[in-house]
Amino acid sequence: MTARIKRWPGVELGAADLYEGKVTQTRFRPDAKYAWSAGEAMSRFLEELQRGRFIARTCTGCDRILFPPRMFCEACFRPTDEWRYIQDTGTIETFSISYLDRDAKRITDPILVGVVSLDGASPKMGLMHYFAEMTKEEIRIGMRVKAVWRPPEERRGSVLDVRYFRPLREGEG
Repeated sequence: MTARIKRWPGVELGAADLYEGKVTQTRFRPDAKYAWSAGEAMSRFLEELQRGRFIARTCTGCDRILFPPRMFCEACFRPTDEWRYIQDTGTIETFSISYLDRDAKRITDPILVGVVSLDGASPKMGLMHYFAEMTKEEIRIGMRVKAVWRPPEERRGSVLDVRYFRPLREGEG
């Protein structure tokens, strides 16, 4: 049987001990340099978003078009084969009606968010994003939608280069 420690040796310290100078301390701000990479697939994906296009990767091993793109297929465990542009139209797979804004503050008019499967990608491969130009009564699973892009000068290589998805109009797509 292991003996349990009932009382730890030493003196317990509190925040007041630090403020009153009872504990030796030092402050140091390192001049740290760092680099970060999104990786080959995600970097290309973000670059294409900045150009107003969606791009995917094909996998000939399992005959799928992967979106968002990845360099290795998680289904057949092989490297993907080539880049392919896909459409900026798609179908709502799931959605949520949120009465909290991005800062978790309560709001009166809801934000509509969900997952869109994009045309040209394999089924159920989608992007989570905002929906607009529709109401909470109008949105539905299976609804056809189209991306609304920011103007080119406002794009930064982010998923937010797409402002939102709106209902697809008659004759589009």
